[in-house]
Amino acid sequence: MRDKTHLIFDMDGTLIDSSQLLANTINYVRQKIGLSKLEEGRIIEALNDTSINPAQFYYETETFEPIHERYFQEYYLQNHERQSRLYEGMAELLEALSQERKLAVATNAYDLSARPLLQNLGIDRYFDIVMCADLVPKPKPHPHMLEAIITFYGTGRARFVMIGDGHRDIEAAENAGIAALLVEWGFSSHEGAVTSVTELAEILGVAI
Repeated sequence: MRDKTHLIFDMDGTLIDSSQLLANTINYVRQKIGLSKLEEGRIIEALNDTSINPAQFYYETETFEPIHERYFQEYYLQNHERQSRLYEGMAELLEALSQERKLAVATNAYDLSARPLLQNLGIDRYFDIVMCADLVPKPKPHPHMLEAIITFYGTGRARFVMIGDGHRDIEAAENAGIAALLVEWGFSSHEGAVTSVTELAEILGVAI
C-alpha cells in the first residue's frame, strides 16, 4: 500500500489500548446516574457493535445527554494517564510513517478527551489533523469526519486509507469512497484482519 500517502487512524483500539479506561469511565457514569456496573467485557464488545444504540446500551437513554458527557469527562480526564497505553510497536510505526506519509486521526471520542490522551502518550505530533465526534454533524460510520480530513488535505481519495479496529471505521471509509484496513489487536476480532502492528508495517511498506 505504498500508493496510500494519506493514512487516517482510528484512536481507541487501533492506536491506543484504552479498554480499561473506557470501561471504568462508562461504569463511573452509570454509577453517577443510578445504574449498576456492567462487566468490562460487555462494554468493550459493544464499542464496535454497529447494531446497537450505544446511549441505550450504556446509559438506558435514547440519546447521549449533557450529564453523561460531564461525568464521562470528569473521570476520563483524571485517569487517562494511568489507564491507557500505546499498542506495542505503535510508536515506532508512527515514527517511520511520519517520515514519508501524511497522518490523521478520526475518532468517535470527543475532542476534549482525545487530544489530552494523544498528548500524554506523546503521539499528537505525528498527526496533521485530529477529527472527533463533536466536531462533525455525525460520527463514524457516517463519513463526515473523513470528508473533513480529505478536504483538509485537498488531494484525491485514491491516496487515502482508513485504518481501524471496528466496522464503524470500515463503513465510514466505504461511505467516504476511500480504502480501508481492518485490524484486530484492539476491541474486536475479525476474520481476515491485520493481526499485528508489525504486519501493518509490512503492508504499508515501512520497517520498524
